[in-house]
Amino acid sequence: MIGLIAAGVASVVGYTQSSAFVRDRLRFVDAAQSPMAPVIAGVGAIAIGSVAVALLPFVGAGTALAFGASVAVGVATGQREVRKALPPGM
Repeated sequence: MIGLIAAGVASVVGYTQSSAFVRDRLRFVDAAQSPMAPVIAGVGAIAIGSVAVALLPFVGAGTALAFGASVAVGVATGQREVRKALPPGM
């Protein structure tokens, strides 16, 4: 039960933080607006999550995968919000 709660919390935090970071801080960074940015961010988050999974006995590999997927979706959502907010032609 604790592992499921940890996976849910990690997913929600990963999504909200990555979306806000891309939207607010990386708005004018071209590399952050590339199609590969969500994939790279998701793989990086899985790598970091794997370290946490190795150190914490009550979470499993699914937690790292859920965290990575939520970060990737958050980055993609942040990119979409930036594209909507910019004026046409930019």
